[in-house]
Amino acid sequence: MTDLPAPGGPTPTGATRHTGPFRYGDRVQLTDPRGHLHTITLTEGGTFHTHKGWFAHAGLAGQPEGSVVRSSGGVEYLALRPLLADYVVSMPRGAAVVYPKDAGQVVAMADIFPGARVVEAGVGSGALTLFLLRAVGDGGQLHSIERREDFAAVARGNVEGFFGGPHPAWRLSVGDLADVLPQVAERGTVDRVVLDMLAPWENIEVVADALVPGGVLVCYVATTTQLSRLAEDLRTDGRFTEPAAWESMVRTWHLEGLAVRPDHRMIGHTGFLLTARRLADGVQAPLRRRRPAKGAYPVAADGAPVADADLWTAEELGEQPVSDKKVRRARREVGQPPETPAAP
Repeated sequence: MTDLPAPGGPTPTGATRHTGPFRYGDRVQLTDPRGHLHTITLTEGGTFHTHKGWFAHAGLAGQPEGSVVRSSGGVEYLALRPLLADYVVSMPRGAAVVYPKDAGQVVAMADIFPGARVVEAGVGSGALTLFLLRAVGDGGQLHSIERREDFAAVARGNVEGFFGGPHPAWRLSVGDLADVLPQVAERGTVDRVVLDMLAPWENIEVVADALVPGGVLVCYVATTTQLSRLAEDLRTDGRFTEPAAWESMVRTWHLEGLAVRPDHRMIGHTGFLLTARRLADGVQAPLRRRRPAKGAYPVAADGAPVADADLWTAEELGEQPVSDKKVRRARREVGQPPETPAAP
């Protein structure tokens, strides 16, 4: 593990992009009087247009954050750099992103610390990757593994766009977790594993081999059927503590004088999070004393337990397909050219 830099040491990757006066190349979030958001990238000679007028990007270059710029139509816009939570919900995407409320829970409940050695599988568009890189810092290690090359390209573009270039702690591999992880991590050398995939239970064996004793596994799944299957398979494996599962919901509030009340809309269910910790080799966890609820484990007519299906399709688990057109557009927006077909 690498020690944190002393005060006055090297500037963390990307830090200069998030402070100081606006510069060309910066992403800027504009808020109009109605609270509508517009995200732009400042360019020399660039202009911002709406049906209510326009203004030149040069009017913001060199100005401090929190400045106000007026369009030709007299509309004032508050200019701030987008926070990481703003960036991930507005960046180009192929796959759906992990929302900030869940990414924050992953960082906190998995105890992602500076200098940690972390493996992430199921990169998607790179939203959770950004939070993990912020947490491990330049002295940590994050190895992200994604099955689809096009998703990996979108994630790479989003990560490099946020940090202003490659991050020294990040490696990205394309392939299956079960094939890649044994090649990139020796047995018992990974502090944390984060899985965002359709069937995480298929990789319990390789994850258990990679984790250090006491290491944390955190999984993000979308449905109760996935959650149930994962928890039971972790218990059956025997190398993990009793799994814990939860979900988080965010309800904002309306604040206007004495009219203080919950907003009518909220961010409800997005996914379930499950955590478990790696036991030391050869250790058996104490048996649970609580008795399972009646009917918790279904049985057939002859009294035998009913096993889960060995193969669940993406449709059965509720996964929404992503069109090739959407992914191609996202690749263009983050500056990642399409993969060149191999020569015959």
